[in-house]
Amino acid sequence: MAMNSEVDTKKSMSDTERLELCQKLDSELDDFINSLERKRYTEGWPEDRWEEEMDKHPFFMKTNPSDEMSPLAEGLAKLKYDPEENTPLELANNYKEDGNFNFKHKNYRLAILGYTEGIKIKSNDPEINASLYNNRAACHWHLKNYRSSLYDSERALTFNPEHTKARLRAAKSAFEISKYDICIQHCEKLKNDREVVELLNLAKKKKLIQERDERKKKRRVNKKDEERDAIIKMIVERGIRVSNCDDEDDLDLSKLEPCLPDSQDSMVHIENGILKWPVLLMYPEYQMTDVVKGCPENISLLSQLEQLFPAPWDVNNKYSINTVNVYFEGYDKMPHVIDPKKDLGDLLVTKYFELKAGTPAFFILPRGSVIESRFLESYL
Repeated sequence: MAMNSEVDTKKSMSDTERLELCQKLDSELDDFINSLERKRYTEGWPEDRWEEEMDKHPFFMKTNPSDEMSPLAEGLAKLKYDPEENTPLELANNYKEDGNFNFKHKNYRLAILGYTEGIKIKSNDPEINASLYNNRAACHWHLKNYRSSLYDSERALTFNPEHTKARLRAAKSAFEISKYDICIQHCEKLKNDREVVELLNLAKKKKLIQERDERKKKRRVNKKDEERDAIIKMIVERGIRVSNCDDEDDLDLSKLEPCLPDSQDSMVHIENGILKWPVLLMYPEYQMTDVVKGCPENISLLSQLEQLFPAPWDVNNKYSINTVNVYFEGYDKMPHVIDPKKDLGDLLVTKYFELKAGTPAFFILPRGSVIESRFLESYL
């Protein structure tokens, strides 16, 4: 009777009571889990030592360790990697399996190591070689190493020209590095499905744009070469002496490039048949300089000075077109005074004048001043 009573009691538990009991059990389980000590996972291979750790693993090591291996580890290593226990084809397949395992887990660099070891075996089986190269190409693709991906894909095709995956990846990789001709060649050997057709059409379009840009670039280069030749010809015709040039055949634009920060973008150029120069004006007394960009050869140096004076740093008003002398240092290493009323082009062919770094340079000094005397004495 007691048993019947107990059974009856269990049967009488309502759905609400059952739900409350389940919720209580769930709550107690959550409390138990939350009370457990939380530990950081530290069993994985450190990123900076993964190759070292990999070589310690019996499935990956290639040489016997200095310490004695356990019989199990030694057996595993021999079973999978010992050339005496495996044929070249078996070894290549074993390394391929290692690569596939890491590829599946998106460890692409580890996968590359596995496939590379398999390739080094140099198996006589073309299919395994094609597969190893194709799989390594897939790793490079995921790592965005498109040149390496193209190389490996095309190596796979040397072993199996009908390898569709390798050829498609070769086409895609070639496209990514703008080798549109190669992309088109591979696409044309593939079945014309939607993906291939879209890639082929896009590659052809990109090729046309690339060819157009190359033509523009070539025209710019040709135009630049023509301008360079014209500049050199005009300098030679005018008889301007250029530093570090033995003769006119030794003259090129590299010897006319300004070296001053403020004039590097103001190299001598031609406008309407006139040479325009960057001109450096130096004020030794204040250790100041002015750079006149694009000074025409048919304009006097005086006209440039008129625009610069009065100078903001000349607090004593010592510098004006009527109170200064203008000098240049000649190739004889001596100072030479010039007439600033002359055109720049005439000054450039003055006796002893030598053009340095493509920039005519002049010293500006107050006439009859102490600083002028000191400047001249420094050359004695």
